[in-house]
Amino acid sequence: MKKGSKFGTHRVIEPKGILPQPAKVISNDMEIYDNEILIDVQTLNIDSASFTQIKEQAGGDEAKIKEIMLGIVKAFGKHKNPVTGSGGMLIGTVAEIGSALEGKTDLKVGDKIATLVSLSLTPLVIEEIVEIRINIDQVDIKGKAILFESGIYAKIPTDIPENLALSVLDVAGAPAQTAKLVKPGDTVLVIGGAGKSGMLCLYEAKKRAGVTGKVICLQHSDSAKDRIMNANLADHYITADATDAVDVLEKVEAVTNGEMCDIVINCVNVENTEMSSILATKDDGLVYFFSMATSFTKAALGAEGVGKDVQMIVGNGYTKGHAEITLQIMRESETLRKIYEDLYA
Repeated sequence: MKKGSKFGTHRVIEPKGILPQPAKVISNDMEIYDNEILIDVQTLNIDSASFTQIKEQAGGDEAKIKEIMLGIVKAFGKHKNPVTGSGGMLIGTVAEIGSALEGKTDLKVGDKIATLVSLSLTPLVIEEIVEIRINIDQVDIKGKAILFESGIYAKIPTDIPENLALSVLDVAGAPAQTAKLVKPGDTVLVIGGAGKSGMLCLYEAKKRAGVTGKVICLQHSDSAKDRIMNANLADHYITADATDAVDVLEKVEAVTNGEMCDIVINCVNVENTEMSSILATKDDGLVYFFSMATSFTKAALGAEGVGKDVQMIVGNGYTKGHAEITLQIMRESETLRKIYEDLYA
């Protein structure tokens, strides 16, 4: 076997000298290097911002969605949406393990895993798109993928349905970061709280803020609000358009008596929600932008423009223990698990 780089730089075709994620084109030749793992792919879970953009481009037509996805992989060797720059993750079965990884990995051929690194850096071949589950951003395929030596993964648990595990692991970084950031007594706003990552963040925020804290859910529709209220995931519920910063500001002022929030977590998958997040945060507070639709420029210059001294964190899809924390939520909360099974499994 050929010797490969830990970070997969040997796969980069264009431009040379950079890592696979920012690279425009990578090699998706499925002959593995000595430190790679070959996966028979079952399901792709496309990043929410990416799949929303693809659906809009295709006008909701499944044949066009297939065409767009196949075109992305053919052009770039990976599923990196050229508009959003984001990817997603996958479930598959380990087909082959490179010789240099013998004794260094707990995986064996036949193990079913979810990759916890983005499809935007993962060498991928799609032989056939079998089914598109358009409402949950999942696409069943026949194909293969490569996991680099540095790539992280989770073995699929036996007590949670595969599609459910894939859905929650796709956003595992959000609730795990929430668990790290929220302290007892904090006032926390989750923008997009009725979404896949948002509900998990609400659950962790309420657990970590405790009885002295306050958790606020902002969602776009009243129907979504009812679902969250029935699950008792927050203390206050706001229905608003997250792109309307002034309306969000006024509604958050109302529920916090003008004190605003210690932590704001942005989980929406649309553009232009940066200022809603910033204005809802108190001075010296913290904004966690989990959304891949976030613009660093809009956030940085926007905060400066309104004189807000807030700490801003760009959502890192990985934090230590994120898979375990997120799967544990599904075990702890029967109510939340039922919601996720109904919506995403």
